[in-house]
Amino acid sequence: MKNIKILHIDSNHPLLWNQLENAGFQNEEDFTSTKEEIETKIQNYNGIVIRSRFKIDKSFLDKATNLQFIARVGAGLESIDCDYAQEKGIHLIAAPEGNQNAVGEHALGMLLSLMNKLNRADKLVREGKWVREGNRGFELENKTIGIIGYGNMGKSFAKKLRGFDVEVLFYDIQENVGDENATQVSLQELQQKTDVLSLHIPWTEATDKLINTNFINAFAKSFWFINTSRGKNVVTADLVEALKSGKVLGAGLDVLEYEKLSFENLFLSSRAQSRDQPAAFQYLLEAENVLLTPHIAGWTYESHEKLAQTIVDKIIKFILNT
Repeated sequence: MKNIKILHIDSNHPLLWNQLENAGFQNEEDFTSTKEEIETKIQNYNGIVIRSRFKIDKSFLDKATNLQFIARVGAGLESIDCDYAQEKGIHLIAAPEGNQNAVGEHALGMLLSLMNKLNRADKLVREGKWVREGNRGFELENKTIGIIGYGNMGKSFAKKLRGFDVEVLFYDIQENVGDENATQVSLQELQQKTDVLSLHIPWTEATDKLINTNFINAFAKSFWFINTSRGKNVVTADLVEALKSGKVLGAGLDVLEYEKLSFENLFLSSRAQSRDQPAAFQYLLEAENVLLTPHIAGWTYESHEKLAQTIVDKIIKFILNT
């Protein structure tokens, strides 16, 4: 493996670098150069390890003439032109196994906080307001949880629900992927029965803006909504209208439509005033039945290490099998 050179474009848990080095790979890092600057030297590398600093597009891939693999330390591959990479024989590696537990726990935490108004109650107590009736919550017992997307993340969330007396249903484009934790149903049946909707899907052409007014109104009952997948799967303005009407009872959003590709920032500048913000985003900031977190569902101390270990194992396995 001494002839395999890997360029690390983003920082990660140190075990990733150390274990690859111990396995005989040549590691180099560049966390600051622009995409164009890296393109001038990418032909010197056999592998790339990234998170989401910039998009790996056709221009980049055409210059990566010796590239054997791209490893993304995360669950999704939307920052890579996957079809073109595979046409060029480049192996793609992701690590959804690494943060699935963290995402499942975060989704459950958001749901319990929303239904029991924990954040609102905490805020009011800190303001010296002892409001009991206004903070009366709802129980999960006897509710139907609907999951869209039953891959690593959806399965993890369903597993976390085993301790509750709930019915867990899911819809997935893949057939026969159910297990002891959830029952696979049609999208129509899920929309008829669901009290809580949790989204666990990648961002693709098929899922872009999936959660819109028509989709929301197809649900027979008002429901709580959790999104720990990708912000661009949701039309925020349509979600806000559903929150205003009561069709959506509350929303826990770890991801937002307004995020940059890197997920490190919103597209809004840090000095942006309310007048510069989309009205829908401003509503989310002020709504008491909305819980927002900055894309951290899979961002735990434990997942940081698990993601790195998963990538190391997959890189070594790939190279040994080629």
